Amino acid sequence: MLDRHLHPRIKPWLNRMAEAVDRPGVSADGITLLGFAIGILALPFLALGWYGAALVAIVLNRVLDGLDGALARRRGLTDAGGFLDIALDFLFYALVPFGFILADPVSNALAGGWLLFAFIGTGSSFLAFAALAAKHQIDNPGYAHKSLYYLGGLTEGTETIALFVLGCLFPHGFAWMAWLFGALCWLTTFNRVWGGYMTLKSVQRHVEPD
Repeated sequence: MLDRHLHPRIKPWLNRMAEAVDRPGVSADGITLLGFAIGILALPFLALGWYGAALVAIVLNRVLDGLDGALARRRGLTDAGGFLDIALDFLFYALVPFGFILADPVSNALAGGWLLFAFIGTGSSFLAFAALAAKHQIDNPGYAHKSLYYLGGLTEGTETIALFVLGCLFPHGFAWMAWLFGALCWLTTFNRVWGGYMTLKSVQRHVEPD
C-alpha cells in the first residue's frame, strides 16, 4: 500500500548511492548476495534475543536491497538479477518471523506460524500473477522500476519491514502484531487472487478469436 508512495522519495538517495559504488568489481548481484548474507544474521540474533543487532541486520538488508536495484537500473536490468533478488527477498521475509519464534516459542510460535502461513498467500498470489502478467505483457506503470509485475496490496514491502522493525523495538508485542498483520496479509491475498483472476480473464477474452 505504501511502496508506490515511499519509493519516489527514497529513489534519489538510492541513485546517489548507486553512483558512488558504480565501480569495476562491484555488481548488482554481488550487492544482492551481500545484503542477503547480512539479513541471514537476523535469524540467530533474534533467536538469541539480540533485538538491537537483529534490527541493524534487517535495516542493512533493506538498504542493500534498494541499492542493488538502483545499480542494476544504471547498468541495465537482467532477468537473472531480478530472479535472484526476488527469491532471496522471500527467503528473508520468512526467516525473520522464524527468528521471533525461536526467540520465544511459548509466546510467539502460534502467531509466528500464522504470519508465515499468511506470507505464503501473499507470496504465491504475487508470483503467480507476475508470471502470467509477463506472458501477456501486462504493463504496470505504478511499479515500472520493478523487473517483474509488482502486484500491490495492503501489505507490501514497506508494511512488512515496519512490522519487523516494531517487533525488534517491542519484542514482547510481536505475537499480537503478527496476528493482526497476518489478517491483513490474507485480505491482500484475497484481493490479489480476485483482482488477478478478473484481470487475466479480461485479457484472455480480448485475445480470443471472434
